[in-house]
Amino acid sequence: MTETYYTHGSPAERWDRAGLFFDAKDYTTAAHILEGLVDEVPELVAPRLLLARAYYHSARLWRAEAELRAVLERDPVESYAQLMLGRTLQRQGREAEAAPYLRIAAAMTGGDPDAV
Repeated sequence: MTETYYTHGSPAERWDRAGLFFDAKDYTTAAHILEGLVDEVPELVAPRLLLARAYYHSARLWRAEAELRAVLERDPVESYAQLMLGRTLQRQGREAEAAPYLRIAAAMTGGDPDAV
């Protein structure tokens, strides 16, 4: 695919296209589309969160971590970002760093904090 494919269309069209690629488990293409969208509208949390998920599923964990931290800077009560950041840190073998995020996510969603 050419770079123009990733930037073609309105933000809403690119959001839809990224979602289709994500749902088809083509996380790399979804990430390419979402990177431009996040650059264009950095204040929106949803595209950044989906970008973090695409990075996570394509094992680009340091990028997922960076996006999740950016999400939490903008929206500290985003429970899914708390959970994902905890899981991302766990997947990198950083259990001690992961634990607080997992406990916060559990507390926010009514989960069992002892299950962490």
